[in-house]
Amino acid sequence: MPSSGREASEKMDVAVVGGGAVGLCAAYYALRAGKRVTVFERGPEGGDNCSAENAGMVVPSHFVPLAAPGVISLGLRWMLDRESPFALRLRPRLDLLRWAYLFWRHANPRHVAASRELLRDLNLESRRLFVELAEGWGFGLEQRGLLMLCGDQKGLDEEAALAASAGELGLDVEVCDPRRLAEVDPDVEMAAAGGVWFKQDCHMDPGAFLAALRDGIRGMGGEVRYGVGIDGFVREGGRVRALRCLGGAGEIEADQFVLAGGVWSVELARDLGLSLPMQAGKGYSLTLPGPAQLPRLCSILTEARVAVTPMGGALRFAGTMEIGGIDTSVDARRVGGIAKSVSRYFPRFAPGHFDGVEPWVGLRPCSPDGLPYIGPAGRAATNAFVATGHSMLGLSMAPVTGQLVAQLLCGERPGIEIAKLAPGRF
Repeated sequence: MPSSGREASEKMDVAVVGGGAVGLCAAYYALRAGKRVTVFERGPEGGDNCSAENAGMVVPSHFVPLAAPGVISLGLRWMLDRESPFALRLRPRLDLLRWAYLFWRHANPRHVAASRELLRDLNLESRRLFVELAEGWGFGLEQRGLLMLCGDQKGLDEEAALAASAGELGLDVEVCDPRRLAEVDPDVEMAAAGGVWFKQDCHMDPGAFLAALRDGIRGMGGEVRYGVGIDGFVREGGRVRALRCLGGAGEIEADQFVLAGGVWSVELARDLGLSLPMQAGKGYSLTLPGPAQLPRLCSILTEARVAVTPMGGALRFAGTMEIGGIDTSVDARRVGGIAKSVSRYFPRFAPGHFDGVEPWVGLRPCSPDGLPYIGPAGRAATNAFVATGHSMLGLSMAPVTGQLVAQLLCGERPGIEIAKLAPGRF
């Protein structure tokens, strides 16, 4: 890494902070637009960013933001259960209290109605881009849809109502009884009252996608540098001049900058004159290399809030949302809750099948309204842009986010109206 920014500024137009799916997609589409780009990632290649071992789903079905009616009351009930899929670790911190207040303000039908078409459009365009990328790179995008599996009639009725809303939005969706579920995916035995088949959803191995992205970036002349910690931006006269490296290791200059650092973006954003309300939402995944059965489709176990994704010959189970700071410790009881829930929907599986499986931990960057932050940093840093806060949709929305960022970097009008995603909206 250069010790001074002058050398680096001759090599790059754009410096991207963050090497997860969003940052890599921003770099890729900026390269396609003719920019010279370098990505800087704090961790090692193939490390612990939130993209590495998540559920690998592309989900046009997810048009309801995280801040939605009923989420707060459900979360409060779940907080009493140490094996539940949700936890809010209340601490006397102003940032957490502010985030919780803003979440409460947005968890209403009006916000859902105002957000659902935007989330649909972002995910559908991202799906289109995934298909385009998969045709060129062959990272194994499975376009078979997603099953929302419901363990009881109450859950099925709720999902059927959501399916009706999806149909109004033009999504391809089918409500299934148990017989129809068995026709859709005959390779796995299911114990469910029914389910909803979102036919446009897709799945993949996120690790394979990230590897393809890195290869694509390098093949176009871009760079991805790992083990480079950034602790701020150097601003001069309303613009960013350089990245400031961790521990006084020098500065890295560029013409434009993209902040795509996930949960670590909050502190960095302050150097851009931005206050980004955002909390880390910890999740876990467990991957069985030799599962008892291997479904054809990915699914979500509705009541348990567990995502299930076939990846080659392996099967990944991902779940939980623990809000409460940057903490990658493992709560064994919540991980156990994931394992216990599986047999309720897939009778051929038992909790013992997960013995010895090492859980993976990821921290999702959660905004309080459930919408990502995508857009210019503002007047204090006119050559800097933000792309973070995607909650559980970081992988799903990575390509469209990268495309939007590239359009902004080139001074073009974004192909999707993103005013509601403005980083300074709070």
